Amino acid sequence: MLGADGLNLALMIADSGIIDTAVNDLLARSQVMMVAENQGVKSSVKNHLNKWRGSVKKRITKVCETERFQHELSLYQEVIHWDEATFFLKINDVVKELEWHSAFYIQARRLLEKNKAINNPMFPHYFCDQWYKSLSDAIKQAQVSELKVNKEKVLADLYQRMETMKSMDKVTDTGDEGSVGRLWDMASAKLSRTDLSVMKRHAEFLKKNKGLQEIAEQLGRMAGQVDDPDLNKAPAEELQMVEEKSDEATDDIVGIHESDDLNKLLPNETMFLAYPELEVVFYKHLVDKRLMNYRMQGKSRTLRKVRAHKPEHKQLDVEKGPFIVCVDASGSMSGFPEQCAKAMAYALMQIALAEERECYVILFSTEQITYELTRPDGLREASDFLSYSFHGGTDLEPVLIKSIDLMSSDKYRNADLVVLSDFIAPKQPEEVLKKVAQLKARKNRFHAVSLSKYGNPALMSMFDHNWAYHPNIVGRLIKKW
Repeated sequence: MLGADGLNLALMIADSGIIDTAVNDLLARSQVMMVAENQGVKSSVKNHLNKWRGSVKKRITKVCETERFQHELSLYQEVIHWDEATFFLKINDVVKELEWHSAFYIQARRLLEKNKAINNPMFPHYFCDQWYKSLSDAIKQAQVSELKVNKEKVLADLYQRMETMKSMDKVTDTGDEGSVGRLWDMASAKLSRTDLSVMKRHAEFLKKNKGLQEIAEQLGRMAGQVDDPDLNKAPAEELQMVEEKSDEATDDIVGIHESDDLNKLLPNETMFLAYPELEVVFYKHLVDKRLMNYRMQGKSRTLRKVRAHKPEHKQLDVEKGPFIVCVDASGSMSGFPEQCAKAMAYALMQIALAEERECYVILFSTEQITYELTRPDGLREASDFLSYSFHGGTDLEPVLIKSIDLMSSDKYRNADLVVLSDFIAPKQPEEVLKKVAQLKARKNRFHAVSLSKYGNPALMSMFDHNWAYHPNIVGRLIKKW
């Protein structure tokens, strides 16, 4: 542990403005300024740098905790409490301990040589003062070096995120600030050209098949149409300029009262000062706060947090749960159904980004693979999912049981389970149907998107909403019942 002097020294240097200078330098970079022109990204960049400011301060403060500085600081803190006799008796031994790790060693030897055989009583104080300056310079240099290394790392991270954001323009066609800001948090993963090509290909497919986008948008709206007070979010707090009545503001004169405020003094009170024999009366009234003052009142403007209530937009205050997207990866889904399933999951990821929801994808056939598309490396997860080749057979029951287990926790309140499949499978057991009914009662929704005209109606009847999307002789049709 650092002593008080060492810790104060470290914090003093960390708070000297070198971190703020580094942050301002990063913000002033032309590429950072250019990408920050987008309002959603600008806020994300600032939040990113504010987090970095706090973390880098901790890092450069811990520079003093290295063995080198700890040993020297403990010696310094010991020496400064010595009396004069102890100092001259032991200082040579202390200087020898500084030989291999202290920048002050050579200067200390020279100071001792100059003071040899003199024993100036002022010398101990001067010696410690020079030692402190040397320590301060050494710590500052180490902190600046550590800051430089961290600055280069965060700059590389910023450029990486900017490159990813620039490449991911297809994901944010709507220009929604919320989705752009959250995409920034996911953009730390470096994507290859192959990754970007895969995502852009599915984005183009989604653009051409607008029916899939419409289904995804309907799915996204349903979570906000739930009438359940338990799902209402707490009213948002925001900073607003408010006006309050204040006796300190001087907008209007509203009366007269006794006080000691010379700025609001009535003119006739100064008559006491015109006569030397009455001057003492004036000062007595001043001490007793009995001078006649104008009573002023006005409105002061202050910035404070207020709760914003928007009853006319109640649906916006509903706490929306995650998407769980179960994608049938069996061989019968290969071709156009596979493209539709991947594009639909991609569309739901965009909606989840904009609405600050989570989005999980579970590929199922004879085995299960889970992807979390909205976590910090979600773009990598999305690329891996979109690159997966469908094969195997359809086994719907295990993935439904897994999804039911997930949705039974509070984390999945008001969640949407979306199954993308050809639904060429048998009806589910009664036990599964009972659990589904229980989750429906808790406001969770079950959706089926059939990508084949041969789906089993008895199987699909367990879902709240059913859509069919598949080709026929006149093109792609959407049907809802």
